[in-house]
Amino acid sequence: MVAPPDNDVLWARSLHVTHNGSPALTGVSLGVREGEILAVTGPRGSGKTTLLRCLSGQLLPERGEVWFNSTPVHTMGPVVRERLRRDRFGWIDPEPHLVPELTAWENVALPLMLRGTSNRGSRATAQEWMERLDIGDCARKRPHALLQAQRQRVVIARALVTMPSVIFADEPTAPLHRADRAHVLRTLTTAARSHAITVVLATHDAEIAALADRTVALLDGRRVNTVHLPGAAGDPTPAADATTAGAGDADAEGRAACSLSV
Repeated sequence: MVAPPDNDVLWARSLHVTHNGSPALTGVSLGVREGEILAVTGPRGSGKTTLLRCLSGQLLPERGEVWFNSTPVHTMGPVVRERLRRDRFGWIDPEPHLVPELTAWENVALPLMLRGTSNRGSRATAQEWMERLDIGDCARKRPHALLQAQRQRVVIARALVTMPSVIFADEPTAPLHRADRAHVLRTLTTAARSHAITVVLATHDAEIAALADRTVALLDGRRVNTVHLPGAAGDPTPAADATTAGAGDADAEGRAACSLSV
């Protein structure tokens, strides 16, 4: 094994994953710098979610390496990986999964409570993040009484409340109306930048990807140089540059210029 560059908080080399015999990732390598917002782009089914699951330790690749802060995630046992996800990572799903019996602030504070933080401390921190995300007045409401955009902000606040090193956001604005998407993402990216939190964002929306510092494009489980996504340009179908990023040199591939064309 070769240790990753010191300035990369996440680093992956030559990831290979199959689902039911079909390739989901084929030789994907990349590096993510500390505090960077990286968009993983590509059409549905291109391998974005699989890549995020590998980087976050939810899924072990069949071949390849994943490193977090120079520690090999791919060699960790399940208990250690679970602790890593709980203590250092945040996750945002496409749909806002909340506990229906809990109020909004209780849903946000849940990760802190599971860590053993006092009720008063958990509530104060949750309320602070909800205020930053413009949902402070929703604290006492239960999920069924919230709008979809408000529920998604609760999920984002829950991901931020523990001040993780990395947040993985898998199509976090997919269920939202177009007018809400950019606003919710700007809320997430602004909060992340102000606290130097790294964000790895999976999206098939060109306008959402434009909010990131850098993009990595996938198509059929491979790194490609360019993907045309529907969005700002109004392209009805996605397409890709036929040239794939080389899998042999992980650092070169991780730093390749993968520009998003819109």
